[in-house]
Amino acid sequence: MPVISIDSLEHPLLADYADLTDVALRRKLEPAGGLYLAESSKVIERAVAAGHQPRSVLLQEKWLPSLAWVGERFPEVPVFVADDALLERLTGFAMHRGALASMHRPALPDPRELLAGARTVVVLDDIVDHTNVGAAFRSAAGLGADAVLISPRCADPLYRRSVRVSMGTVLQVPWTRLPEWKDAGPLLHDAGFTIAALALGDDSVTLQEFAASAPEKIAVVMGSEGDGLGWRALAAADVKVEIPMLHGVDSLNVAAASAVALYALLTAERR
Repeated sequence: MPVISIDSLEHPLLADYADLTDVALRRKLEPAGGLYLAESSKVIERAVAAGHQPRSVLLQEKWLPSLAWVGERFPEVPVFVADDALLERLTGFAMHRGALASMHRPALPDPRELLAGARTVVVLDDIVDHTNVGAAFRSAAGLGADAVLISPRCADPLYRRSVRVSMGTVLQVPWTRLPEWKDAGPLLHDAGFTIAALALGDDSVTLQEFAASAPEKIAVVMGSEGDGLGWRALAAADVKVEIPMLHGVDSLNVAAASAVALYALLTAERR
């Protein structure tokens, strides 16, 4: 592989890795620039296994042996190697995981493609915290959801923190963005899905009740961290479902709620 040892930050491809702690900047640059960043050798491996193409790799020298396969598969991809101090100066953080890859972002599929063969999907509605998005993807992957659909204002699943928290599962679970609810609701209904909103309300049913007689196709909708589901999502829902809580706690963090809901629904489905 073309290994390039660097002692300055002048190479133009290094701009992909600059100032990674600036969240607002990365939100603008990564999707618009057609790139995302995969962190750690495991996540890079999962990205390539998903069919994604690397543009370059940045790593500590001790990680060269574990990523030699990148050079064998992509001999034209430059691999930048630097000491820890220069890497931290470039990225803005200490690279404890040893390796980063700038990956070409794949085109998102049409939601209808994902819904065609699915039975249980997760809908993330305006969740803005990248950690929660990554954790929800990890639940979806580990518990067997068929796809994840995200609203137009939901945080980017391919943002570095989302990918890391998900343990790379955002690269395994099929996902795409939905249109606004006025179009998303009919789209889900046309595909045969019952829209189940995780929300508190006088007309909500418990998760146990819903799972006991769950419909064949379910879209589980989870809302934002602060206000929960908006009125448009609730208006599109066929049923409201709540997780019964004790000791005055009204709800779970959205990441925890995704795991509980999917476990209840998907284990019931497999019985």
